[in-house]
Amino acid sequence: MKIGAKLPNLAVEATGEQKINLSKLKGQKVVIYFYPKDSTPGCTTEGQNFRDMFSDFQKKNCVIFGVSRDSIKSHERFKEKQEFPFDLLSDPDEKLCNRFDVIKLKKLYGKEYMGIERSTFLFDESGKLTNEWRKVKVKGHVEEVLEAVKAL
Repeated sequence: MKIGAKLPNLAVEATGEQKINLSKLKGQKVVIYFYPKDSTPGCTTEGQNFRDMFSDFQKKNCVIFGVSRDSIKSHERFKEKQEFPFDLLSDPDEKLCNRFDVIKLKKLYGKEYMGIERSTFLFDESGKLTNEWRKVKVKGHVEEVLEAVKAL
């Protein structure tokens, strides 16, 4: 996924018993953020930050989707507990993760494993990728994404 690429024609299972086809989201700005795991500290904080600024994104005709490899059941619990006003996409087979190249070799307590590198992507109303953030640090990130949305 490179700057200028179009939203992929891929249907993904989402919270609220939906299947979201990303290529059908044209006409509005789209933020897709990838995070490692539901209900972990950094992922919870990032989701809460998007939640707390959600109305600012809405005012700019922008929808938000969070993506991880967790199950829909896990996503539903996470979304409800944190009162997220946006949907979470489940990608257990990593089709979407691979399309965006966010599965990376990670290390935790000396062990190596393949996991999601925290990343965010912004698409304009025509469905074209305009911005990407990789190796995201949570603090200040959502504000930076909102500024990019406002600049479109």
